[in-house]
Amino acid sequence: MSIFQMTKTVIRNLTGGPATRQYPAVPARRCPLTRGHVTIDPSTCRSCGLCSRRCPCEAIRIDKEEKVWEIDRMRCIACGDCVEGCPFGSLTMEPEYLPPVVEQCAAERHIITYVKPEKPEKKPAEESTQEEGAGESA
Repeated sequence: MSIFQMTKTVIRNLTGGPATRQYPAVPARRCPLTRGHVTIDPSTCRSCGLCSRRCPCEAIRIDKEEKVWEIDRMRCIACGDCVEGCPFGSLTMEPEYLPPVVEQCAAERHIITYVKPEKPEKKPAEESTQEEGAGESA
């Protein structure tokens, strides 16, 4: 490398700004294929466990008996394998990034838990009124 090329490189580095952005003060650039974070719709999840088996970094944990779905945000690499593997479309990849965690000892905040809602059961009184109404119209 000649002295002229090295001088040119030094001057460019001294006069130019930083190559990085100061996130979150300066928003990150987004494109249509940006992978921000995984979200779940607990009402459509059937706790099959395919997403946890497809996750290469074991960030997803499912408890079928308690109907609990957990994701460890610090382990998730946002590869999208769990989203592709979900046969019911319960998982989606959102393009927005999550806000940074300020506290360093907040390990509990990195694990996000979703509990599948219980389906409302039909009351026997409602079933009998529906049957009576069907018999009257016939």
